[in-house]
Amino acid sequence: MAASTNEQEHGDNITLEAVISDLRRYTGLMLIVFVAVAALVFAVTYFKTPKYTATSSVLISNEAQVALPGQQDNGQQADTATVDSEVELLRSNAVAVRVVKQLKLQNDPAYNGTASAEKFSIRKLIGGAKKSAVAAKPDVDPVVQTAADALLENIDVKRVGLTRLIKINYTSTSKGRSAEVANAWAQSYLDEKIAVREAANQQASGWLNERLTTLRQQVDESARAVQEYKIQNNLMSATGSTLTEQEISDLNRQLASAQVDRAESAARLNTARNQMAAGSSGDDVGEALGSSVVSNLRTQAATISSHLAELQSHYGPMHPEVIKAKNQLADINSQIQAEIRRIMSNLDAQDKIQQQRAGSLVGAVRRAQGQLASNSKASVKLNELELNAESVRQLYESYLDRMKQTSTQSGLQTSNATVASRAQTPQAPSSPKLALSLMLAVVAGAFSAGSSVLVRRALDSGLMTSKDIEDALGINYLASIADVSSTLKKSETSKVPYLYLAERPLSVFAEGFRNMRAAILYSPNKVPKVIAVTSALPGEGKTTTSVCLATAFSLAGNSVVVVDCDLRKRSLNAIFKQSPEKGLVEAVMGEVSLAQVIQQDEATKVHYVPLSVHPVTSQDIFSNPKFDALLDLLREQFDYVILDTAPILPVADTRILARKADYVALLIRWRKTPKRAVQAAVDILEGARVEINGAALTQVDVVAQGKYGYGDAGYYYKDYKSYYVQN
Repeated sequence: MAASTNEQEHGDNITLEAVISDLRRYTGLMLIVFVAVAALVFAVTYFKTPKYTATSSVLISNEAQVALPGQQDNGQQADTATVDSEVELLRSNAVAVRVVKQLKLQNDPAYNGTASAEKFSIRKLIGGAKKSAVAAKPDVDPVVQTAADALLENIDVKRVGLTRLIKINYTSTSKGRSAEVANAWAQSYLDEKIAVREAANQQASGWLNERLTTLRQQVDESARAVQEYKIQNNLMSATGSTLTEQEISDLNRQLASAQVDRAESAARLNTARNQMAAGSSGDDVGEALGSSVVSNLRTQAATISSHLAELQSHYGPMHPEVIKAKNQLADINSQIQAEIRRIMSNLDAQDKIQQQRAGSLVGAVRRAQGQLASNSKASVKLNELELNAESVRQLYESYLDRMKQTSTQSGLQTSNATVASRAQTPQAPSSPKLALSLMLAVVAGAFSAGSSVLVRRALDSGLMTSKDIEDALGINYLASIADVSSTLKKSETSKVPYLYLAERPLSVFAEGFRNMRAAILYSPNKVPKVIAVTSALPGEGKTTTSVCLATAFSLAGNSVVVVDCDLRKRSLNAIFKQSPEKGLVEAVMGEVSLAQVIQQDEATKVHYVPLSVHPVTSQDIFSNPKFDALLDLLREQFDYVILDTAPILPVADTRILARKADYVALLIRWRKTPKRAVQAAVDILEGARVEINGAALTQVDVVAQGKYGYGDAGYYYKDYKSYYVQN
């Protein structure tokens, strides 16, 4: 687990050393990729058909709207959102269609698709032509739409900074066409804005007409509902008040007059009665004083009285004329009294009449007030109906005013944009440009070269330096074993490794095994006697390393024996060119003695225990106690015992043998063995409670290591190469 953690941390940290190492390692690959890609990009970008770009510009001003008579100009300043919206409108499909129709580009093979139908297009290969910013309308002719799409592919609309100026750049292979389209685009944009406004006005007018028709019906219905309700509830009015209110007002005036008249008649009657009760003959009653009859009678009575007085003075009281005059006077006084009684009776009748009149008016007022109370309750509903009718009427009038404004503005629409500058025919092509093509070529080449390094590095999962071993696996580094062929001169032929080591003990190849021997002997925990040499996969040099390590021990004066424990390969037989009939298996099974199977190489004085040429049995040889006894005998006879084991991943034998060894050395083929395979082998041995004491890199190309093994001792091979006198 610790090794796995170290590996993860190491993989996550890309150091300068790793970058330098990768650059040196893959210099050739980077140069090839850089040159190839740069040349391809330069050829594609620089040797294509020249294109010309023409530029026109439009300026966005305040909202342009013709002010109606009596209407205030409410134009607003164009803000950022407005200008950005105008940019999108300039990129719209509608403007492109207008340009196509204006310039009749649907008849131009360069735009209607007929000229390029059979040409190869990279853009079509990677996903088709660029779609218009706004989807084509269903009523647009397909040929026109194709030409519009072609225009949109080459138009570039940009706002200049934060200003209200918008530039329209059109690129074409034709000088004249580029300027023509750029100018037409600006004008079509203005026409489209006016058309859009006019269409919006027409749409608004249509909608307002429909709304006015509906509102007019609602106005009529609400007014009719008010009148019907007034009639049903007797709430009709003529001068701002209801008829009931007017009636009550009239009745109150009549009642007040009647009450005054009643009081007056009652006062006259009471006065007359009081006078009569006081002994008056009625002559002083006011009504009698004002009566013409009483006045005439009194005049006659006065005349007769005067005449009677003359008669009495002449004839005496008993004269017939006197008596006659007295009778006439009495008759007239009787008439006066009768008239006075009639007047009193009339005063009493008038008082009663006024009393009845006032009572009748009081009743009428009360009835009218009751009707008014009933009308007040109905007025609540009436007010609601009147408010609703008024609101509908006001809404109708507002829509009517808006309709008048809209109708007046129709045909007066202008655009809030103007053409700031017209495009001129370009004289020089806008592309290709040498500097830009070179820059693109360099950038693409550099990017591709860097990507190739990353890809190659990802594919190269092997371990290359001592730092890789220690960081990725958490195992002590022993040594780097050079590949013999990398140490030889070009004129030299290949050598047998262990013989080369014996012949050239001062070579870099031999020094690697001496380093390994020293690392094993001076292990901090113990002095090993039985050394197991293993690897994760086949072909990593276990047998060669075992024999060469034994040779290094032998050259140092130690007795050493190599035991071939790879039951399937019998690699020692190939190295020493032997085909023994009896070997390790037969010795373990007791068929022969140990002394009978031990052999010695005369050149190196290395002893070895080979495997016989007979097929491997299915018995578990290394778990047999007899093998342990044989191993003990070897410990006694030799200073060091080297076990050449099978690879860890495919075979289980090494797990058993490693537990019997004093020291386990893991071999890793330089740059070849995948890191994950090595980690899996480490996990297997750790799972079997086997301690891996160290790891060594094998078959190292010292020349290549000197180029890109940055941070490793091998990186400085050129500096100390001359120190190895036998190289």
